[in-house]
Amino acid sequence: MTTWRPASRIRFKALGLHWREGRLLAAEVLDDAGRVKGVRPLGGTVEFGETAEAAVIREFREELGVAIEIVGSPVFMENIYTHEGSLGHEVLAIFDVKFADTDFVNETRIEFHEDSGAQCFAEWFSLDALDQPDQPRLYPDGLKAYLLKAR
Repeated sequence: MTTWRPASRIRFKALGLHWREGRLLAAEVLDDAGRVKGVRPLGGTVEFGETAEAAVIREFREELGVAIEIVGSPVFMENIYTHEGSLGHEVLAIFDVKFADTDFVNETRIEFHEDSGAQCFAEWFSLDALDQPDQPRLYPDGLKAYLLKAR
């Protein structure tokens, strides 16, 4: 199992919100023991010289092998958090995205691999169920409140 820790500097990341029948596509976030502690929309680091829009398109292509369409303008959030005792700090550009009508239409759970080779899983979650007892938390903190308000 790969042990991940946040970088010790501010990171700029781009995330994509894909919705299916009111459910949000999010990848599992694991603790060091391999237990699911939460979920997070897919995306990743914006590389030097790359726009946030280009980064989220690239991340979905690399992780899921799909082309996405960005819908509208991004929302920006700052996220200061602790993961397994390590402090992380990131600025996020969060986009609504669409897949082609046929991408993953018959799947409820998607397996993919990170750049590190780590196996990951994503699925569509009911926003109302997240952050409830015995359900995963939605990361970054504050995203669920924003999405509920934006409805």
